[in-house]
Amino acid sequence: MIKKKAISAPCIFFFNTRWFLATCPLPPEPQIPTIPTSTRSSDHETHCFSLVDHLIRRGLFSPAQLAIQRIISRCSTVPDAISAVDFAIARGMELDSCSYSALVRKLVGSGEAELAEILYFENVVRRGNYVSPSLLNSMAICYCKLGKLEEAKSHFDSLIEMNYVPCKGACKSLLREFCMQDRFLEALDYFIRVNDAGVVLGFWCYNMLTDGLCFRGYLEEALCVLDVMHERGVSLNFNSFKSLVLGFCKRGWVEEAEMLSVEMESHGFVLDKVLHTSIIHEYCKQKKLKMAMRVFLRMLKMGCEPDTYIYNTLIHGFVSLGLFDKGWVLHNQMMESGLKPDVVSYQIMISNYCKEHKVDCALMVFNSMSQRNIPPTVQCYTVLIDALHKANRIVEVDELYSKMLDAGLVPDHVLFLTLIKKCPKGHELHLALMVLRAVAKNGCGVDISRTSTDVEQEIDHLLGEILRTSSDLSDMAFSIYIIALCMGGKIDSAVNCVNKMVGLGCQPLLSAYNSLIMCLCKEGLNEDVNSLIELMQDKGMVPNLATYLIMVNEYCKQDDLASAFNVLDQMDERGLKPSVAIYDSVISCLSRQKRIFEAENIFKMMLEAGVDPDNILYITMINAYSKNRQAIKAQHLFDKMMEHGVRPSSHAYTALISGLVKKNMIEKGVLYLDRMLEDGFMPNTVLYTSLINQFLRKREFEFAFRLVDLMERSQIERDLITYITLVSGVCRNVRRIGGERHVAHKKSEKAREMLFHLLNQKALAPRQNDFRTSISSWEEIKFFALNLIQKIKYTSFMPNLYLYNGMIAGFCWADKMQDAYTQLDLMQKYDIPPNPVTFTILIDGHTRFGETDRAVELFNIMNANACYPDRILYNTLIKGLCNTGRLLDALSLSHAMHKRGYSPCKASYEKLLSGLCLSRMSIHALRMCEDMLAHDYVPCRYNRSWLLCMLWEENNLHEARALHTLMLEKGNFFDEMSLRLCRKLYHDEKELGLVS
Repeated sequence: MIKKKAISAPCIFFFNTRWFLATCPLPPEPQIPTIPTSTRSSDHETHCFSLVDHLIRRGLFSPAQLAIQRIISRCSTVPDAISAVDFAIARGMELDSCSYSALVRKLVGSGEAELAEILYFENVVRRGNYVSPSLLNSMAICYCKLGKLEEAKSHFDSLIEMNYVPCKGACKSLLREFCMQDRFLEALDYFIRVNDAGVVLGFWCYNMLTDGLCFRGYLEEALCVLDVMHERGVSLNFNSFKSLVLGFCKRGWVEEAEMLSVEMESHGFVLDKVLHTSIIHEYCKQKKLKMAMRVFLRMLKMGCEPDTYIYNTLIHGFVSLGLFDKGWVLHNQMMESGLKPDVVSYQIMISNYCKEHKVDCALMVFNSMSQRNIPPTVQCYTVLIDALHKANRIVEVDELYSKMLDAGLVPDHVLFLTLIKKCPKGHELHLALMVLRAVAKNGCGVDISRTSTDVEQEIDHLLGEILRTSSDLSDMAFSIYIIALCMGGKIDSAVNCVNKMVGLGCQPLLSAYNSLIMCLCKEGLNEDVNSLIELMQDKGMVPNLATYLIMVNEYCKQDDLASAFNVLDQMDERGLKPSVAIYDSVISCLSRQKRIFEAENIFKMMLEAGVDPDNILYITMINAYSKNRQAIKAQHLFDKMMEHGVRPSSHAYTALISGLVKKNMIEKGVLYLDRMLEDGFMPNTVLYTSLINQFLRKREFEFAFRLVDLMERSQIERDLITYITLVSGVCRNVRRIGGERHVAHKKSEKAREMLFHLLNQKALAPRQNDFRTSISSWEEIKFFALNLIQKIKYTSFMPNLYLYNGMIAGFCWADKMQDAYTQLDLMQKYDIPPNPVTFTILIDGHTRFGETDRAVELFNIMNANACYPDRILYNTLIKGLCNTGRLLDALSLSHAMHKRGYSPCKASYEKLLSGLCLSRMSIHALRMCEDMLAHDYVPCRYNRSWLLCMLWEENNLHEARALHTLMLEKGNFFDEMSLRLCRKLYHDEKELGLVS
């Protein structure tokens, strides 16, 4: 009797031990195993071993190999298979590739994949033996079991290269391992290759691949699998249908999702609550409420009972469009069905009432929650406090905050961010202390009776107590402190706090990181931003859309579009789709820079990416068109907005009406004003201010002042922008009143009166004879401007940089430079530093009086104070220096301008060119002309002809000819006199032998 070998006993023939020969004595000769027998072995197995022994003795190794393969395959255990191998090797027979394949399959099937890998490496790879397709299949399965996907792929690819069809087991194992490692796109690639090879896979392979692709959002790829299933006649099961429907909903393809759900029903499947909810949610998200209600009613008809979540989804869909009545109908229907509205139901109502500025309605809903024994959450309080702050109802804010603390609720970082928006500058840490005391008391039960005069010391004490008693609240508490430091401009302290948190094992919240990123972006510390993001990622926190929005927003505020687009590229690399707010920020920046064509392209790109514009983005685009004198496009976009179900706000109407008035399309502006009034929007400060601004720019003073009077009679308060518009509009025209006045056409005059009539209908105290004035002389406008300045001095908006700039401009243009400097002194008294606009106004005033030395002195002062000049200031000073004959100084300033990355405007170039020509500085003038052409500015006909004549007179024939050639290359031609001069020039050059 031969005993069965244990699996732990190594087979000495499998592994080469020759590396021990130099230091160890030779092992004893191995005993040749006899024919294995066992009480449990059948006579058939004994006969097989005898047959193998007989074949080997006769030298018939090929039949012996086949016999050994069969024995290994039929062995019930791994030790039996190893015994068979030992039996063959002991008799001098080397196993072939197919025998090793059978042994590998046996080992892998018995859970000994690691042993199979060692066997393969030691006995096949290391010895350079032939690897058969059978062994490649077996090792592909083995490597999949071990999770070594790259090695499995390599063996699988070798099979394909050898034109062998992989076995079904290898295909299944490879696809399963791809899916297990979340590499679904590669799985799809191999799936297609396997299908093309004609391998019929199991049902579970199709479903696993479909589910995985749908879950990851690869819907087009999932549909490819679906096509293969149809070709193979394989039907989808319920889970695969469900994955596809949910995937379509997630992508926003809700119509396709509903069609697929109908197909599901045709296959006999019944839609569950999850599928109905997903389709309804997506329809509501896309503001297709009729479709959502249709699915909801079909769901009821099928006997699928809705839950609170479905009702809340529909309520949110209706109230987000301002349809509160329908929202309340659903609320009542929910209660009638036996479902109780939860806190989310009321939070939806409160949030949307606040969004529509209906704070009192929101408070009514809030108060009804306590009557129904539904305690409000911190989120409910946060939304209401924010709305009350915006409505300037500060007393109610304090009462509501106290009520929240009395209810035992713990304020969170979102509430703190809401409160800090209205916090006076310099009081951020005091607010943080107040909130942290509430967190310590209500959240940790800490005694807060201890107080300290040092705010930061007390905050540090509270943070220590919160960390000691509640690790769950410590991250939030530290984050509140970091946000306060950032909002207070204490970046270094905020960074130190982050490092302290990390050292204590705490993790700053994403909002804290975002606040710090915002501060760093404002300071232009882009490298520090990247370092902070790396730190976030090292701590397992990934930047979200809010993080990228902050970065894009700050870069766009600084007009740094290159950095903003770099952030968009980072998002694309991470597979993140920019939000509508990010697109809005970029489009706003392009609009400010008057790059309207690029703004249009970004808008189109957003639509192609499947991002739906919201009301704010529509307003941004309408404003962009209106400000760039493209009122017709603004009108078309407004109409399209309404077609898409986006309800226009008063700001959208104002932007469009202002653009139409600017383009002298006042009649159409009246039509949209009438629609605005029909929609229930009252004329407000923004509308009046925009209209007053447009008519002041048109120099229609009488009508502009009638609007000012009507605004006052309608009891519409003037805001800061109104005063800035008035003072800049009036003062701007002090220097222009002597010029040609605007003469209104009878048609436009009629349209203006219609506009005034519509606005007058909403006046609270209309009068028969409205205010009228006539300003026709420089003295009248000057008197009016000075009176306006005196009134503005005593408004509640003073001191303000923009109002001071407007008043300084008025005094400068009214030839009262001393009064202008008095306002400058007042600015500095109130710690309002002058900006480049202030210096531009003063420098312009001095250059108009020929006081260029004083203008240059101001220019040097602003540079010394690190207030760097902008392009407008450079151009103002260049023109002033040219007017006083200081051409070399102007030329030097233009070179300094180039070093700062600016170039003169066309008017400055023309001033310089004409001055240089007048001074007979022909070479400088030629260089200036070339510089103009390099910046795509074409000198006026007079200056270029003048320069050509001067070059000819000075016998600079080469330069004159070069100028002529350069102008022709730019597609510009000279007048008849210049052409005669050019012909004369070529004739003279020919006579001199300069040209052939």
